[in-house]
Amino acid sequence: MKLETKSKLIVFVLSFLVWIALTSAWDIQEVLAGLVLSFVVSSLAGSFLITTVKKRKFLPRILAFIKYLFVFMWEMIKANFHVAYIVLHPMLPIKPGIVKIKTSLTKDSALTILADSITLTPGTMSVDINPEAGEIYIHWIDIVSKNPEDVDENTKNISVVFEKILMEVFE
Repeated sequence: MKLETKSKLIVFVLSFLVWIALTSAWDIQEVLAGLVLSFVVSSLAGSFLITTVKKRKFLPRILAFIKYLFVFMWEMIKANFHVAYIVLHPMLPIKPGIVKIKTSLTKDSALTILADSITLTPGTMSVDINPEAGEIYIHWIDIVSKNPEDVDENTKNISVVFEKILMEVFE
């Protein structure tokens, strides 16, 4: 099967599943409307999902993504407690700033997921991505390292836990 056809098929199936989950109706009209809209979506944007042949098999990548979801949720819970501590502390101990982290991810989808995961984690927000240099600039509410330019320390504190698993999924 050609790569573009495979990509469109996966987008079609995912679109239809999302349609069914959102409408939760099993009338023939709803199902037909979902099939038509899924076909239109997969025809227009289906070739963008899978762009290269992956080195790893599909199932290990899916399992790694499920692992990533659990790790992401755990990191989000920890960050929520940390931000709550900062907000409730009488002295409001924040050290905001913009830091640079290095990443070895090369795929646009992997960089996007990493930047979005950082933004969704309370206390951090992705500001800019430089894919050529493998850098992401992040606004951080509480810079941990003494030197905000210390890329290795910032990378270790912000993104290394996400990056390892995303490497398994996307690279």
